Amino acid sequence: MSALPSQALRRAHSSEQACAIDPPLFALRDLTVRYGAVQALTDVNLRVLPGERVALIGSNGSGKSTLLRTLHGLVRPSAGQLRRDGAPRVAMVFQRPFVLRTSALNNVALGLWLRRVRWQQARAQAAAALQRVGLQAIARQNARTLSGGQQQRLAFARAWALRPDVLLLDEPTASLDPHAKREIEALMADFAASHGNAGPQQPLTTVFSSHNLGQVKRLASRVIYLEHGRILADLPVHDFFNGPLPEAARLFVKGEIA
Repeated sequence: MSALPSQALRRAHSSEQACAIDPPLFALRDLTVRYGAVQALTDVNLRVLPGERVALIGSNGSGKSTLLRTLHGLVRPSAGQLRRDGAPRVAMVFQRPFVLRTSALNNVALGLWLRRVRWQQARAQAAAALQRVGLQAIARQNARTLSGGQQQRLAFARAWALRPDVLLLDEPTASLDPHAKREIEALMADFAASHGNAGPQQPLTTVFSSHNLGQVKRLASRVIYLEHGRILADLPVHDFFNGPLPEAARLFVKGEIA
């Protein structure tokens, strides 16, 4: 099952226009991912362009996390092709970030040090990243003692310190309380409005998964609906929420498919 013909034509036309200006950061062609006997993604064809804010939606097990991990390089395709243009610098924030039993500052600095940044410089950049996410006051606090929302902001600081061109986010607000969710959404919007490592001419690209459709409306420019590892709809956010959809996507938006 695929997107409706009129939608597919509109999307193809807009993609052709965009590609004439900027090559895609990621180009997936007939990409399949298997975990043993389980097929997590099937024949995925997808292009992600610079500066896009792409939301991945679908029920649990639809393939959202696998797609994000494949874009990051954590998962290798079982079949098909994944091409990256210009070797973009990619950072990923997970739903439940792992934090080390050391200070918040060191949690950020160690990621930079592992990328061969001198320790003194890494700590300075880590301090700037913590300030960017509003955690400068707890820089010396053990990261394991932070609240869930603070740990997620710490994960954003680690990602930001790497100066990525692409930020991948896997359900970044799923386990947070309403106040923490608002803080993380504000960071997502702020980061999406900034620029990547390549400079002011290269906008930051974000790809995030979410079950929160309000969040998708607020933050995305494009929505991809997945079911059983296949893309059934790929549309600009306005068209997705205001136009006709494949039946499965329509039921998901109505809340009849969890």
